[in-house]
Parts: sequence; C-alpha cells; structure tokens
Amino acid sequence: MPPTLASLVHHSALKLTVRAGEDRLDVPVRWAHVSELADPVPYMEGGELLLITALQLDAEDPEAMRRYVKRLAGAGVVGLGFAVGVNYDEIPGALVEAARDEGLPLLEVPRRTPFLAISKAVSAEIAADQYRSVTAGFAAQRELTKQALTGGPEGLLAALASQVDGWAALYDASGAVVATAPEWAGRRAARLTADVERLRERPAPASSVVGGSGTSDNDDRVELHSLGTGRRPRSALAVGTAAALGTAERYAVHSAIALLTLTTERSRSLQAAEQRIGAAVLRMLLAGEPEHARTVAGDLYGGLLDAPFRLIVAETVAVSSVRIAADAPTRVPSAAALAAAADIDGDPLAALTEVVESAAARSGEAVLVVPERKRLVVLAADGGAAVTACGEYAVALEAARTHEQAGAGDEDELVVGVSAPVGPIAAAAAYKQAEQALSVARRRGRMYVEHEQLASGSVLPLLADDAVRAFADGLLRPLYEHDATGRGDLVASLRAWLSRHGQWDAAAADLGVHRHTLRYRMRRVEEILGRSLDDPDVRMELWLALKATASAE
Repeated sequence: MPPTLASLVHHSALKLTVRAGEDRLDVPVRWAHVSELADPVPYMEGGELLLITALQLDAEDPEAMRRYVKRLAGAGVVGLGFAVGVNYDEIPGALVEAARDEGLPLLEVPRRTPFLAISKAVSAEIAADQYRSVTAGFAAQRELTKQALTGGPEGLLAALASQVDGWAALYDASGAVVATAPEWAGRRAARLTADVERLRERPAPASSVVGGSGTSDNDDRVELHSLGTGRRPRSALAVGTAAALGTAERYAVHSAIALLTLTTERSRSLQAAEQRIGAAVLRMLLAGEPEHARTVAGDLYGGLLDAPFRLIVAETVAVSSVRIAADAPTRVPSAAALAAAADIDGDPLAALTEVVESAAARSGEAVLVVPERKRLVVLAADGGAAVTACGEYAVALEAARTHEQAGAGDEDELVVGVSAPVGPIAAAAAYKQAEQALSVARRRGRMYVEHEQLASGSVLPLLADDAVRAFADGLLRPLYEHDATGRGDLVASLRAWLSRHGQWDAAAADLGVHRHTLRYRMRRVEEILGRSLDDPDVRMELWLALKATASAE
C-alpha cells in the first residue's frame, strides 16, 4: 500500500502528533511538499502532505486561516504538517479550529523533526510500495509462464483471473469466445462481442476499457486488448475486475498478452515476443530500473546492455517541413543505403526498421526496435552496424531528396535524432538527448542529427522560429513605436548598451551621444516596457529579442 497519514503518524522516528482530522488519516499520501507561500494551491496536484512553518501566514487570524485551509482542502491536499518551535511555539488556535471545521488532518511536527525526514519517509514508503508491486508483477509473470507451458491458454487465463481477482476471456479473430476463467464468466464475455469487433477495426496493438451492458450485475470494469503482430489483430483478451488495475496486476496483464500472442500466433511468435520484451526493457530503462531491465532482457537483449549504446528516435513530418540544409554533413552513404532509400514504399518508419534490423542481423548484433505511436525508438550498440546503417540511410534520403525537393509530393519525410553513447543507468537522459536532436533536425531542415552535433555552430539559428519572432516583436513593439514618433532612438541605444555589457561610456561613444543622454534613454526603456534593466533575465530576453528581429530583417 502507498503511504498514508496514519503510517506517518505511527512512524516512530517522526514523532508526529495529530491536532485535527483524526478520522481522515487513512488517505494515501502522494508526496510531502514544503511551501511557505501564502497561497501554494497553484503548485499542488492533489494528494500532498503540505509542510509549513507559517513564515508568510498570519496564523492567528481566524478568517485568514479559514480561507487558507479551505483552499488547501479544495485543491486535494490530504494533510497539513505544522513545525512548532520555529515561528510559533505551538500551533495557533485559529489554524487548529479551521482545520477541524474543514476536516483537514493537521499534524504537529516537533522542532527536532526536520521536514526532510518526513519527505524521506514518504519517498521510502512509495519506493517500497512500487518495489512490492514490481516484485509481485514478476512473480505473476513466472506463474503465468508456467501455466501457459503446462495448461495452454486455458491454464494461463485461470492464472490471470486469479492474479487480478477477476475474470479473463480469450476471443478468436471473429470475436467468438474461445475460453474463459472462471467458467461463470462465459456469459459475461459473450456480451462483449460487439466491443471486440470494434477493437479489431483499429491497428494493433490496441486496447479499450468498456463497462457492463447496463444491468445491475454487470458493473465491473473490463479491459480489452488486441493480440497479434500484424496490422490487424488475430485475437483479443478481455480482463474484468471490480476496480482499475494496480501495478502488479498491470504487469500480469501485460505478461498474459505476450504469452497469449506466442500461443495463438505461432507463425509470428518470435517477432511478437521480441517486440513486447523489447518494449518492456525500454520502459524499465526509461523508468530508471536497469537491473529489472537486465532481468527481463535475458539472453535476447542482455548483451546490448553490457556496452555503451545509443538511443535513436525517428518520426515522420510533412515534406514541406523538411528543408535540406546547406550545412548538412557531407557523409557518403553506402550502396545498400542508397538502394534502400530508392526503394522506400511510402512508410519511412517501416523502411528504417527494415534497414536497421537487416544490418543488425547481418552483423550478428542485437538491436531493440520499439514502435511508439507515430515514432520509432531504437536502442543499438554504439559504433555497431545498426547505428551506422541508420545514419547512412538518412543521409541517402537527404541526397535523394536534394534533387527532388522542388517537385516533392505529399509523402512524409523521415527525421532522426540520435543520442550520445550511454549505459543503462543513463537511458532516460539518452532518450531526452535523442528527442533534442530530433527537434534540432526539424528546425535545421536535416533528416539526421546526432546529439554531439548540437553544441556546434551558434544558438542564433534556433531563434528563426515564428513563435520566437512573435515574442520578440511583441516585446520590442513599444520601443519601435516610440522611435517612429521621432522622439529618440531607443532600440539602437538599447542594442548598443547591451552589446557593451552595460558600460555607459563605451556604449555612448558607439552612439555618438553623451552618457547622460544614454542613461535617460535606458530609463525611458524601463518606463515603456515596465521592466528593470538591472534584472539579468530581462537583459537576456531583450538581447535575444533584438537578435531574433535582426535575423528576420
């Protein structure tokens, strides 16, 4: 179970005392957050234990405390922790009374208990709960695998129904019920045939959540999942429970999906298992669970995690969004890459998948390829054949499109971002690097950008964006309008002053005016914009705005 206020109160090291809301201590705590703001509600998500010392509050004002507590309760804050011995020797009565009236649990935090200790306790309980869920999920996976091997789909369904404390059903391609567990679920599963048929119309993998047929005995929650490796699912799995699935149950369902795919679609079983395992490995790596990822990867992908690898993120954009950049890297593609680029069939991501997997197969190296909605994620060994083939293929596409840009059709173009070499522990950072490289590739009109290339060149070309220019125009418009009246050259004066890092004499000399004149103009800039030039953030924004507007002129 996740941490609750009650578990924190019973934590022997925290020494917390309940001053209000004794009957509401069983609510889960999503996080412990410290805020001395008079109104922290805009920064709350709900489920927090808010820790305060009342530094910015008039905690002895009954009306102020009623408004404060009411706002917190309305935002979903589950409890309030008040540190005594800091600003107040004891919790003011006005706050205690307001918490009691609102039913918000109020905990007294002794002087010797730092807020950090409470945050650590909450974090530790959350981590322990997640670990229990993951462990239970892996145990369920082992049990489901055992039942699939010994009892077939029927045994697997029975084990799954037991794991989720509900029922499970398997449908064939026509939507007919093939097997159910327990047996009484057959009639319930048969009522979902129409929902299964609708699911089959969606590209696989697909899932949906449906309710009952409207009768009082069918108020369970049912998840439908397609099974199969092709574009159209070959079968479907239904899982009915009384409530939403928890983490352990979710692991069990995902394991059942993978195992049923193996047993119901023998001709593509290996590819289906590899893709699902690969997706699970990738999710665990991105979630910061490299050891769990190694466990799931096994011999299939385990070797891939023993050496530096790169994450590749590819997606498609409209052809008009890709401009072949003049500074594109002069990389010579291989003959195989040129042939693949010439043979593209209208699905760039599918073509890239084929290129990467073929290169990895020829070299005998492992590669993890995971389709992710409208993009493709690839985990491949650094310096290996898959990464090389990906780069050569993208460059070959650039070379092929250079001569066809003017007459390009409506087909989508491939854009690829590649991370720097990393290990399993830094997979999440590598994913972010690949996304950054992908974003720069779109902005710079390239099809392929590696993260190492982002530091080259200047940041100024990145300002060539409509949103940035709109911001710059809006920020500087009052100054341009002032200058248009002939009452002074504020824009040029601001540019000179910023370029000289605020040095009055040097900037005035550049402008050919007295420094007092320049000081007067900068005061006018502050008055017109309503901003202080002493603020480094303001100076930065103004300088970038000037550069953005200059690049557009």
